Amino acid sequence: MRVGPSRRLYAFGGLLLVALAICSRHFGSMGAPSFLIPLAVAGVAYLLSVRELFCAASLPKRVIVIGLALAGIWHCLFLRQAPGLDDDIHRYVWDGRVQRFGHNPYIVAPNDPALSALHTSETRTLNHADLPSPYPAGAELLFRAITAIHESVFAMKIAFVACEVAIVFVLLDVLRRGGEGGHWVLSYAWNPLLATEVAGSGHIDIVGALLLLISFAALQRRWRAIAAVTFALAVSVKLLPIVLLPLYWKRVRLRDGTLAAIVFAVLYLPFLNHDRIPIGSLGRYIHSFWFNDPAFAVLTRLAPPELVAGLAVLIGVLTAIWLRKSKASSSAAFAWPMAASLLCAPVIYPWYLLWLLPFLRSVSTVPLMIWTASIIPTYYVWHLRALGKPFIVPGWVLLLEYGSVTVAAATVWVRRVKKSDRANSVAG
Repeated sequence: MRVGPSRRLYAFGGLLLVALAICSRHFGSMGAPSFLIPLAVAGVAYLLSVRELFCAASLPKRVIVIGLALAGIWHCLFLRQAPGLDDDIHRYVWDGRVQRFGHNPYIVAPNDPALSALHTSETRTLNHADLPSPYPAGAELLFRAITAIHESVFAMKIAFVACEVAIVFVLLDVLRRGGEGGHWVLSYAWNPLLATEVAGSGHIDIVGALLLLISFAALQRRWRAIAAVTFALAVSVKLLPIVLLPLYWKRVRLRDGTLAAIVFAVLYLPFLNHDRIPIGSLGRYIHSFWFNDPAFAVLTRLAPPELVAGLAVLIGVLTAIWLRKSKASSSAAFAWPMAASLLCAPVIYPWYLLWLLPFLRSVSTVPLMIWTASIIPTYYVWHLRALGKPFIVPGWVLLLEYGSVTVAAATVWVRRVKKSDRANSVAG
C-alpha cells in the first residue's frame, strides 16, 4: 500500500513533536546528550519533511493547518522553559532597562558599580558584563519598548514569538503571489532552530527576519518605499542583511533609498555621544569573539580580524551582485548572500541562521536547509563549557557541519550542470 505525501508529512510532524518535546524538557542542559540527541532527531525529521515538500506540487489546506498547529504545540513547550545557556535575552532586558533610566547602553557596562542598584534578578548574571552593548539602534529601541510594557525575559520571548507567527502570515502571502505552494510555509515553521532559538532562548534575529521578509514582499508588490524602509529597519536590528543592498538597485527609487537612510539615521539620534556614531562593543566583538568560524580563523592568519570581517561583508555583497545578474530565484537571491557572508564571519551561532529561514524553498537553497540541521551539534560546546572546558567547537563538529553543507552544495551543482548539458544536447 502506497503512503501519500500527506501521511508521510504527518508522520514526520509527529516525530518532530516527540523529539522536540523531549528536547524542551532538557532545555536547561543545553548541549548535553539528553538535549542534543532528540534535537538531532528533530533535525533529521525536518530534512525528511522538506524532501516531501519538494515531491508535492501542492498539499491540501488541512495539511498546512495541522502542520502549523503541531509547530504551535512544540513552540509552547519551549516558551514555558527558562532561556537556555545562550542567554543573550538577559542583555536585552538590561539594555531596555538602562535606557528607561536615562543611560546610554553603548557607553555603560552592566558591571559598572554605579549601576549596581539597577540590576534585577534577571540581569545580574548576564554574559560579558564588562562590555557595553553591541546591538544596532533599532534593536536597542525595541528592547526599550518591550521593557516599557513588561520588564522580563518572558515578555521578550512573547514578542519574538509574535514576530515568528507574523512571518507565517507574510510568507503565505508571498507564496500565493509567487505562484508557489502554500505547503512551503512548513519549511519555515518546522525548522527546529525556531523552537530552540526563538521560543526557547528568545533571540532578536527573528525580528530582523520578519522585517526583511516584509521588505521582500513589498518588492513583490512594487511598494518601493515600504521595501526600502523595512530593509533599513532590518539592518538596524542586526547588520547582516546590509549585504543584500545590491538587490535593491533600480528596484527602489532614489527618494525611497533616501527615506530609508533618513529613518536609519534617526534611530541613532538618541544614542549619539559627542556627535560620534555609537557602536558600543562591536569592535571588541569582531576582534575577540570567535566561534564556529573555520574560514575566518584561516583568513586571520593572513590579515587583521577587522579586515577579514570587512572581507566577509564584501563576499556577501559580491554574491548578491552575481545572483542579481544571473537572475536566480528571488528567494535564493536573498538567502545566499547572507549565508556567504556568515560563512566568513568571526562568529556563527545557530540563531544567526534564523535570517535565512523565510527564504529557503528552492533546490539551490538545499545546502542551506541542511546547514540549519548540521549546525545542531555546535550546541555541544555549551555542555563543554558547563564542564569547565574551553568554549571551542571540536574538529569533528566542524567537519560534520561544514562537510554536510559542502557535499550538498557539490551535489546540487553537479545535478545542475548535468541538467544544463542535457538541455543543450536536446537543443543541439
